[in-house]
Amino acid sequence: MPDYKQLITIEPGKRGGKPCIRGMRITVGDILGWLASGMDIKEILTEYNELTETDIRAALAYAADKENNVHLIAV
Repeated sequence: MPDYKQLITIEPGKRGGKPCIRGMRITVGDILGWLASGMDIKEILTEYNELTETDIRAALAYAADKENNVHLIAV
């Protein structure tokens, strides 16, 4: 799989600066939400034919990378 950094774009004027897939208006959060709601990759690809499986995996890799880089402050 290509590095997600080649597929995830962030543009200040698009979708409030949220990370999007290849400059489209589909965000990483959209994809994560669809997966969390129970859609599988095949369903997402059927519903959003402009996406590829690589795009979905890039969204997951981006989210995993962000999660692994979160620093929590102990209370």
